[in-house]
Amino acid sequence: MTTTLNINGRAVTLDVAPDTPLLWVLRADLKLTGTKFGCGMALCGACTVHADGQAIRSCVTPVSAVSQQTITTIEGLEGPEITALRAAWTDRDVVQCGYCQSGQLMSACALLKANPKPDTNAVEAAMAGNVCRCGTYQRIREAVVAAADQLAAQGR
Repeated sequence: MTTTLNINGRAVTLDVAPDTPLLWVLRADLKLTGTKFGCGMALCGACTVHADGQAIRSCVTPVSAVSQQTITTIEGLEGPEITALRAAWTDRDVVQCGYCQSGQLMSACALLKANPKPDTNAVEAAMAGNVCRCGTYQRIREAVVAAADQLAAQGR
């Protein structure tokens, strides 16, 4: 079946079954490998992308469910939120192995776009579905709060 998806601001037409997971289309068909396969059951967050600005798990999302939505992957993420998050990630030395980072950043960015000044509970809730094998959870939370503070200082 021919499906047209809006990925990172461009229309892409593919011949895939409607129940094909978005993750496989991104990685195998479009070669957008920043989105990772982790568990295949929407439990780890490594496959997180945005659909119309909302963080979703692409490993369990069929392409038919997002054909009318705008999909953003880590490769297409831009704006003040991701810029602030990347700086905070570096300042707090968040990354260790790096496998979870695209999913972590996608979830954090969706949070900051929806809630520019999240409290601790909001950060915890938004990031709860993302597993970090290296255990850098404290630094991740600190980085999200720091990015929010940076955006607030810039008047965003």
